[in-house]
Amino acid sequence: MIRFLQLTILCFLLACKSESGTVQSNAVQSTAVADPKSNDWIFLQRSFPAGKIDPSSYKSARTYRQQKVESLLERQLSTNWEFCGPTNVGGRITDVEILQTQPTTFYAGAASGGVFKSEDSGMSWEPIFDNQLALSIGDIAIAPSNEDIIYVGTGEPNAGGGSIAYDGYGVYRSNNGGETWNHSGLEEIGSVSKIIVHPDNPEKVYAAGMGNLFSNGPERGLFRTTDGGENWEKVLFINDSTGIIDLVIHPVNPDILYAAAWQRVRRADKRAYGGPSSGIYKSIDGGNSWQELTNGLPGEAGRIGITISPSNPNILHAVYEDENTSYLKGIFSSHDNGNSWQSRNTSDIYDPPYMYWFGKIVAHPVDTSTLYLASLDMYKSTNGGMNWFTVFSGVHLDQHALAFHPNDPEIVLIGNDGGVYLSPDGGNNFDHLNTLPITQFYTCEIDHSVPKRLYGGAQDNGTVRTVTGKTNDWRNIYGGDGFRVRVDPDNNQFMYAEYQYGAFGRSTSAGEWFDDATTGINQGDRFNWHTPYILDPANPAILYLGSHRLYKSTNRAQSWLSISPDLTKNNSSTGFNEGTITSISASPINGQILFVGTDNGNVQVSSDGGNSWTLVSENLPHRWVTSVVVDPFDQNTAYVTFSGYRFGESVSHIFKTIDLGQTWFDISGDLPDMPVNCLIVTPVLGHLYIATDIGVLNSTDDGLHWELVGNGMPNLVITDLTYHAPENLLVAATYGRGMYKITPEDEITSVQTIGSANTMNLMAYPNPFQEQVTIECIVPARQEYTIDIIDLEGRVLKSIHQGELSEGLFSFKVNAVNIPTGIYFCRVTCQHPSYNSIIRLSRN
Repeated sequence: MIRFLQLTILCFLLACKSESGTVQSNAVQSTAVADPKSNDWIFLQRSFPAGKIDPSSYKSARTYRQQKVESLLERQLSTNWEFCGPTNVGGRITDVEILQTQPTTFYAGAASGGVFKSEDSGMSWEPIFDNQLALSIGDIAIAPSNEDIIYVGTGEPNAGGGSIAYDGYGVYRSNNGGETWNHSGLEEIGSVSKIIVHPDNPEKVYAAGMGNLFSNGPERGLFRTTDGGENWEKVLFINDSTGIIDLVIHPVNPDILYAAAWQRVRRADKRAYGGPSSGIYKSIDGGNSWQELTNGLPGEAGRIGITISPSNPNILHAVYEDENTSYLKGIFSSHDNGNSWQSRNTSDIYDPPYMYWFGKIVAHPVDTSTLYLASLDMYKSTNGGMNWFTVFSGVHLDQHALAFHPNDPEIVLIGNDGGVYLSPDGGNNFDHLNTLPITQFYTCEIDHSVPKRLYGGAQDNGTVRTVTGKTNDWRNIYGGDGFRVRVDPDNNQFMYAEYQYGAFGRSTSAGEWFDDATTGINQGDRFNWHTPYILDPANPAILYLGSHRLYKSTNRAQSWLSISPDLTKNNSSTGFNEGTITSISASPINGQILFVGTDNGNVQVSSDGGNSWTLVSENLPHRWVTSVVVDPFDQNTAYVTFSGYRFGESVSHIFKTIDLGQTWFDISGDLPDMPVNCLIVTPVLGHLYIATDIGVLNSTDDGLHWELVGNGMPNLVITDLTYHAPENLLVAATYGRGMYKITPEDEITSVQTIGSANTMNLMAYPNPFQEQVTIECIVPARQEYTIDIIDLEGRVLKSIHQGELSEGLFSFKVNAVNIPTGIYFCRVTCQHPSYNSIIRLSRN
């Protein structure tokens, strides 16, 4: 309880903010605890232990996905993913634009959800960028001389963006208002912070690149094309750790440009948000040559934002972040084309210690005295920066973008971590244009009692749910950055949710209220940012939660008891909470069998309920374990999945054991080198489904081959999967476009489809049965067999294990007196999966 209160108070004192937005909950009015390292979690998963991501591997994975999509289209499969929402929660926006000639047309770029277009002033939006290789958006630029021509720079440039697993894929161009797109190069420059199109020549374009977010290199700086993106030249380069974070062009003389350089180092083991290479540079010859501006400006700095007054281009303003503390360093103004600068007042501005997350200043298009500053809140000055006051009060925190209506500059459009807002009066009043489907989910959950109820933990937006199943009817039920949420399958009044670093809540009111549920958990433990916990599949009153050790509750999280020592390597070298449990699994058949995986490559197993543990990962890859899953059919069988790229090593991402981890074999099959974020085994047929960074894939042959599941989902990172067997419903959590659901074609939906899985000529009579049913099958080979009667959830109601059977007809009787009325399956499994068979049963 003490830790819970400490976190809540800290959240409040820090304006309920780290690198995430404000979310209120009925339990805690809080959001992410301030920790600038926290949002590297996705990157750390994929880069461990190398500390970097191989761009060529990710490119290969993208190509693999394209091939799979083409294969689906050729096969003309009818099953499509269906969007489930939310459209009323929102997510992070990185840029907004308003057409000058058609001011009811808006464009919005999402941090990891693509580009959207509205033709009705933001009342409705359509995605226009979904088929491209990168949906992380840095900037959108519309050609002033031809507004049908649009350039999009991919890769979010904001440091520490929670959505950033990868950099972008360069620049794209559309010649028809976003209907179609062509890739226009610069795929190696990481993130694109700003694109400026020459006012008279749409073929002449400048693109500012920050470089790879998590490594140094030469592919950063300012680039120029004079042929619409066919060829680019680098016209400004500072060094391999300094990119260009902002860029403005003189509205009358387009040969004059100002570029803001930002020295930034962001690796797994090092952070530097500024240095002597940060500064403002000016060119008066279209970018051919540059001069650094220093008169009145700081010698060292962090992130810099710059703006030029459209109505008087002699006037410029710049906002500086401190290179050491990441607080606001100062605001500076120049009235002589940047030759000299004067400091402005900042005492009215609340600046959090992560100003690198915003760092933008925008000049009013007509009034030279009016400025807007994008920070944690949106600020406005009407006297040239001498005084500041808050506007858009009450919107979601973290301001990233602003655009003015061309006919009335008091109409202001902004984008932040909660979506898009429109004000008719300069920010005094506003409407939330909250229909964008851009929520970044970490997890998903189905209420098994009422499957239309969906839940998820979301970046920036806590734990959210829908109880109606409608896409526009989701609401927040728990604060922080949301992670795992679980609903008791036997009694959905009991529910659990969490936010970062082990803050854990319990509800006995179906999610209407949560109480702290960490009694007995040592608050000094190491907790992963996304702390794992599970409900025991055989008894949901039992829960397990992992720090660096495993805790168990037998009373629905009213209290906890440690049942293990440190199960990790505890060899942190990055300054993060490395050495934490990341995944937990318990056998549905034998509750004494437990598996855990860690962020530094350990897989541990206990066969006695946690009294003793065995390390079984010596021969597995040294990678971040994303999931461990005990097989629903065999207590000795389990699966483990990994993130992390190979970097020249012959390392796979999915392994299986049939002997409690003594030996493992690779079942990655024909998958490319890419992270696998989650694996589930369907409880009836035992098919494998995986959440990956290029979509959802499945295998019906124990991992030999993998196929992309369904049509109609954009190219998204899938962070989690959950499956509801009675409805044959698979739900996927995407990182940037909400949740999707599908009815998998490869799962049982009818008697006809069961026949294809009946290779042993299984027969049952009478069927429907009442008190007894006789099962017969043709044994094709001499081996051991297991016969299970299972329900629609995959729970085994009756199980018979047979020793070696001779080939031929085998018959056995099952006493069904205690089996309730309903639909069931008889499943026969053996050492050769190709012989496994299943038939459908029903009891009257």
